[in-house]
Amino acid sequence: MKTSKRAYAGKPVYIIDGARTPFLRADGSGGQFSASDLALTASRNLLIRQPFEKEELDEIIFGCVMPGPDEANIARMITLRLGCDDRTTAWTVQRNCASGLQALDCAAQNISQGRSDLILAGGTEAMSLAPVLFNHAMVRWLTLWQKSRNFRARLKAITKFRPAMLAPVIGLLRGLSDPIAGLSMGQTAENLAWRFGISREDMDNYSVQSHQRLSAAQDAERLQEITALYDRDGKQYNEDNGLRRDSNLKSLSRLRPVFDRHFGNVTAGNSAQITDGAACLILASEAAVKKHQLTPLGRIIDAQWAGLDPAQMGLGPVHAMAPIMKRHKLDSGDIDYWEINEAFSAQVLACLKAWSDTDYCTNELGLQQAFAEIPHERLNIDGGGISLGHPVGASGARVVLHLLRTLQQKQATRGMASLCIGGGQGGAMMIENMDDGADHD
Repeated sequence: MKTSKRAYAGKPVYIIDGARTPFLRADGSGGQFSASDLALTASRNLLIRQPFEKEELDEIIFGCVMPGPDEANIARMITLRLGCDDRTTAWTVQRNCASGLQALDCAAQNISQGRSDLILAGGTEAMSLAPVLFNHAMVRWLTLWQKSRNFRARLKAITKFRPAMLAPVIGLLRGLSDPIAGLSMGQTAENLAWRFGISREDMDNYSVQSHQRLSAAQDAERLQEITALYDRDGKQYNEDNGLRRDSNLKSLSRLRPVFDRHFGNVTAGNSAQITDGAACLILASEAAVKKHQLTPLGRIIDAQWAGLDPAQMGLGPVHAMAPIMKRHKLDSGDIDYWEINEAFSAQVLACLKAWSDTDYCTNELGLQQAFAEIPHERLNIDGGGISLGHPVGASGARVVLHLLRTLQQKQATRGMASLCIGGGQGGAMMIENMDDGADHD
């Protein structure tokens, strides 16, 4: 395990507020909202309730994996659609599943270094609008057709056309695969299930729990970070609609494996849902807090990125969280609540096993001993990607935002948010609640 210095060694970075849209399950209809629509709704409603004008923002940073063809540098599009001053700079980041977390990290770095004082940062994704592309053969043929300037040339081009050229390239499926490892993300989850002895029943039990927890959170109205969406017909969306309240082991057991049909156990029911959504937070320096008389909700303490074998990518959270824990001399009991993005049940369960496994921690992470177990009752307490969805560009911002809300509701102090990242990486961020009555000096 490579170690590095504390991520934010300069000025403190405060979280002022945050908001997200409901996460809407892709239903095959093509989606009601573009990625910039989603981000605009979350950002606008967040900024409206602030004591400062949007022109006070120094910059806007958003993560997005698959922006639409009219959303180049989507952060700039969001900035202009918000009506910010033309001089407000904006830029887009992409780190697969942790793009939203990357946006927060970039913003925090700029504030810590004194380059910015007030930043809107987050992530957005409209997975239901992922592009469908022409294959290379069709692109070459279209190029030949465009170069054909007369009837004879076009007739010759027509003879070279083959119906197979019309076979589409599904951008979403390609994006959820690793061309280097030659595996889909689901196949990497199967790898972890085999390595750590995670059974189909274990996976399905975890999935049922995720839905039960989200159901309880909705009933108790704990998801106050959600701001409603309205489509062009005036229909309101005010909660995550991927929830299956009737989820149970019997129904999940009927589902067939998706990624290894003969020997696998990873199904659509124990995997994250294909979803659309956006989440964003306002980060500020101490100078901005004083200038605008802001009341910080939390503080970003540290962050870490890690790389590992792409075929084992689901263990990324372990590799990213461990250096933070080591730097701050913490063990699992020192973290009040955890958010580990639920890409797959098998992936989260594998992280929990690796975290407290002596062989893994010593041989893979270079630690002297394993960490104490992460209590299930303090992990993803209101559900996660399996029940509410995983819009890849947004989830990194969502887990941080919801973790902060959890710390507030539970009057707890310290939390850890983390995600695995396709391609063999992990990202983690440790935050602190400023509203728990403790002394944070």
